[in-house]
Amino acid sequence: MIGRRSLLLLGLGLFLLVGGAAAAVILPGSGWLLPPAVWATPVEVEFPAPSLTLMDINGQAVRLGALNGRVALLNNWATWCPPCKAEMPALQTYYQAHKEQGFVLIGVNQSDPASDVRQFVFQYELTFPIWLDPQNQALTAFANQNLPNSYVIDRQGVVRLAWTGPVNRDILEKYLTPLLEAK
Repeated sequence: MIGRRSLLLLGLGLFLLVGGAAAAVILPGSGWLLPPAVWATPVEVEFPAPSLTLMDINGQAVRLGALNGRVALLNNWATWCPPCKAEMPALQTYYQAHKEQGFVLIGVNQSDPASDVRQFVFQYELTFPIWLDPQNQALTAFANQNLPNSYVIDRQGVVRLAWTGPVNRDILEKYLTPLLEAK
């Protein structure tokens, strides 16, 4: 039989675990803040980019195969996903700094209503292309149902890096920028 003291210690431990996790993740007043250990590091991969045709937030058909020799970062995300929200400022900043180097960032939204996506884009002041994926085709094509996830596609259409989890600017500079500099 579990004693009263053991139950008290177990309850206290759970309280501290949940409270500590919340304190490490939530920044009052400004959304989500993730501790450094949570930011994802990419894995080197090598496979052809999948053939995807989706719609952008303006209702225009867009194809992943139409990158025209650019390096692309495809980021699967959703408006309800806290780590997705946490990485958006870094993605926007990186895109602004490198778009003139033949870089495109494609944010592929998973299943949110278009009106919610447009509001999110406005709120976060995103200027990179946003595609809508109501059928989760990108998650299926990359065989990864976790959000966020990101893939770097080189100028020849080969996927070179894969992340599951949020990215930050330092990680992008360290792993993605060398691919931009290699012609």
